[in-house]
Amino acid sequence: MRLVFMGTPEFAGPCLQSLQKKGYEIVGVFTQPDRPAGRGNKLKVSPIKAIAESLKLPIYQPQKIKEPEAVEVLKNLQPDCIVVVAYGQILSKEILSLPSLGCVNVHASLLPKYRGAAPIHWAIINGEKKTGVTTMLMDEGLDTGDMLLKAEYEIGENTTTGEVHDDLSHLGADLIISTISGLENGDIKPMPQPKEFSYAPLLKREHEQLEWSWDAARIHNRIRGLNPWPGGFTFFRDEQVKIWQSRRIELGENKEEYLKNGEKSGQIVSLTESGLAVMTGNGMLEILELQPAGKKKMSGRDFFNGRRGQLGEVFKYNKEIT
Repeated sequence: MRLVFMGTPEFAGPCLQSLQKKGYEIVGVFTQPDRPAGRGNKLKVSPIKAIAESLKLPIYQPQKIKEPEAVEVLKNLQPDCIVVVAYGQILSKEILSLPSLGCVNVHASLLPKYRGAAPIHWAIINGEKKTGVTTMLMDEGLDTGDMLLKAEYEIGENTTTGEVHDDLSHLGADLIISTISGLENGDIKPMPQPKEFSYAPLLKREHEQLEWSWDAARIHNRIRGLNPWPGGFTFFRDEQVKIWQSRRIELGENKEEYLKNGEKSGQIVSLTESGLAVMTGNGMLEILELQPAGKKKMSGRDFFNGRRGQLGEVFKYNKEIT
């Protein structure tokens, strides 16, 4: 079978490697153009381009996949199927109709939940206990095509977006092999998506600031949902701080002590072995790892001691930040 692969970020890497290892004929790899990055604005290749180069696969980097020149290249490649994993460009109807087996997308959620650009982030931010990967036949809508196969994944209480991202990338690599094989053999029946769906939009600055009046579970989910990118932030004194790791505290025998010392949301009520116990709108949260602007990550306790903090000081929400 002749395959064209379209992808850009690290998440797509295991899928490309899995297809190549399985022996499929990958006649072209399409990825985003090299972009300036870093202080020197040097051109940086995408993770998929780097993998394709190592595998000696033909690489194409059109500015816009809809351009006639790019479409003509695809026609000449004569793919039986186009596999798309986080490519970053929308395919035209003309492209979608080129391969006989269609264009297959690997999406990091259990569709129809979390269509859109940031499904892993929002699954964790919303406190989901389960997510997964869905393969689907692409149509002109945003993640609206008929579903092919699914694989589920359990999310732990402290699991971060980074951890789920890495696991789902490998889960997707296994699922795409089963999907392509099933399509080739006629063993898969595409299933229309239910009408009820949810959406996972791009993250904005407004999603990153932590609101201490929320309950402890909601803040904890936001912190781990934004780890390792872009990071949830707050303010201590006048300093912006990103919080990377937290843990919910069961009050237990210390309930009265915590409540006595914590009178408002965001207030630091005690030091723990490696962190800070902070009052929220409902419940306590232990801040384990944070990072002041321009500094390295450190434990909550080291941060507090380094600034000669006093119990009763407060992590703040800045209403002017949007």
